[in-house]
Amino acid sequence: MTAAAISPMDQAGRLKLLGLVAALMIMPVIVLRAIAGHEWDPGDVVFLGILFAGITIALEVAARIPDRRAYGAGLGLAVLAGLAQIWVNLAVGIIGSEDNPINLIYAAVIAVAVIAAVSFGLRAEGMAKAMVAAALAQSATFLVAFAAGFGFTGPITIFFVSLWLISAWLFRRAERGRPI
Repeated sequence: MTAAAISPMDQAGRLKLLGLVAALMIMPVIVLRAIAGHEWDPGDVVFLGILFAGITIALEVAARIPDRRAYGAGLGLAVLAGLAQIWVNLAVGIIGSEDNPINLIYAAVIAVAVIAAVSFGLRAEGMAKAMVAAALAQSATFLVAFAAGFGFTGPITIFFVSLWLISAWLFRRAERGRPI
């Protein structure tokens, strides 16, 4: 489907969705600035820009899939899982505080998901495999952190593994042409 084939309503709907995403991303910046007097450095703005660009690309990919309900839901859940993990890790940290360098192992989960998805060409079958790989990487972070004595992160690990696996299930449904 080309950009010209997308109806104005689809484009308007995507613009509204992107506006909502942008508002949700900038809200913590405004609140922290107004209430806590937190100063944001240029790196924070660049990081938000990169996250927003990633969400925009994901929405564009989903919008161009012919039967996009299951694929779009899987992609949306995968993006949500990745962003939630980044947000939680940067805000408070999953292991200890956000300043604990061991939290960098969670970047590997996101990297596995993105690299696998791209290497499979963003096709539904490959995306399902990529999400299973992300779930396995998420489980591995738990094992590494626990074995190294950094604490028990079982509940949050189960939460994120569940998101990755539900996303994989949705991609499998999209691959088989089944509605959600």
